[in-house]
Amino acid sequence: PIDLAGRAMLPGFVDAHSHITFALGMVGQANVSSPPVGDVTDIPSLVAALRELRDRRETPRGEWIIGWGYDPQQLAEQRHPTRLDLDPAFPDHPVMVVHVSGHGAVLNSRALELAGIGRATPTPPGGVIARLDDGAQPAGLLMETAYAPVQALLPPPSNDDRLAALDAAQQMYAANGYTHAQDGHTTLADAALLLQANRGGLLYLDIAALPSFMSAREFLADPSYRFGEYDGHLKFQGIKFVQDGSPQGRTAYMTAPYLGSGNGDAPGWRGEPIQPRERFVRQVRHVFDAGVQIFVHANGDAAIDDAIAAVRAAGVTARDDRRPVVVHSQFQRPDHLSEYAALGMSSSYFTNHCYFWGDVHMANMGADRAAFISPLRAAREHGITFSNHTDFNVTPLDPFFTLWTATNRQSRSGATIGEAQAVDIYTALQAITTGAAWQMFEERRKGAIRKGMLADFVILDRDPLTGRADDLRGLRVLETIKQGRTVYRAS
Repeated sequence: PIDLAGRAMLPGFVDAHSHITFALGMVGQANVSSPPVGDVTDIPSLVAALRELRDRRETPRGEWIIGWGYDPQQLAEQRHPTRLDLDPAFPDHPVMVVHVSGHGAVLNSRALELAGIGRATPTPPGGVIARLDDGAQPAGLLMETAYAPVQALLPPPSNDDRLAALDAAQQMYAANGYTHAQDGHTTLADAALLLQANRGGLLYLDIAALPSFMSAREFLADPSYRFGEYDGHLKFQGIKFVQDGSPQGRTAYMTAPYLGSGNGDAPGWRGEPIQPRERFVRQVRHVFDAGVQIFVHANGDAAIDDAIAAVRAAGVTARDDRRPVVVHSQFQRPDHLSEYAALGMSSSYFTNHCYFWGDVHMANMGADRAAFISPLRAAREHGITFSNHTDFNVTPLDPFFTLWTATNRQSRSGATIGEAQAVDIYTALQAITTGAAWQMFEERRKGAIRKGMLADFVILDRDPLTGRADDLRGLRVLETIKQGRTVYRAS
């Protein structure tokens, strides 16, 4: 027996949505995030962080320099950087600075040239190409479908380097008490890497991978990908669809227009779907017919309408227990909740938005719409099983910050964003344990401490249920145990 001496042992945390393979590439990139994630406060400090990376790594001319996590609303200039900001410092390197949402980036002129994007390039459906004041020359910002092709231009890191980074990536999760991690949008290359790592015994946390809808036919046709069952520590859980963008990037698909302006969008801008509803519905039906679970990234209420329509068109209801998960479900309307309950749909919420972008949502959506983001309490009242996530690396992996935002819903400015949707600490804990496990069809294996369950535990310095919600951010992980073996211990 182990005397906890006043400490608390909880079931290991279950990551409901993040991107563990993203962590493999972050080592060679600059952190251009604003506090509390990084130190960038304005465009000059962003450029300085990119310069520091270039100089430290002695990046040869012509090779890419990449930064991740910039947030225009947190920059002193209150705007996106442009190629005009980046070009003077980097005339000989292609530069890409990834937006905090992960749904777009700013490119300098060298990078735009490599991407073949210029004055005559049309904006693709479902995408954004911001323009300079002349209305023609690209400013550098690309979002959604305009951004996706650029990622194919980047030189892939070597397979050996990515495999070597897997231990550090798993330790990031274990240090935060997670015994189960997710890869929330897995490409064919990432899937091959995970299979190789699993065969080589390099995985010690459970990883649930969600293969991308863009390669769904290849994944479903290949028997290497056995959906819904573990091989060692790896499971391919379901197909991940993306049907809109990010609300902080003004690319979430809404039924009512955004307020103000941004990204150069015109009055009446509501965002756009990634693909037309008819095509999306056909693809979802194909995955359901293959007996595979679906996950749909949908932030805006119009994108959520599409997700509901697709599940209904597939003939799926709650009685079928197919557990379609709508990732983020940020701007749900109240009428969506009864639809979710009837169709057996589940939300993976993202209450960290209340802190990081609550003030931005108030400006972009108005108080009423902003107050209903991630409506945990309303979902609970409708009997919907839900989870809560960090979307790492969009926000930090810190589970205690997620508990705090679920119970406090406080913004950067100190405003409360939808007080009526705050939940108690126990409910917030369920969203990162039992709720997340249920979404993965693992409620009989993990998420609780019970006879017959996996010995997945996290030991904290104190019991989160005995303190105040305001104190949650001060909790510390002392040890993480996966199936009876310590995989992390605080020094």
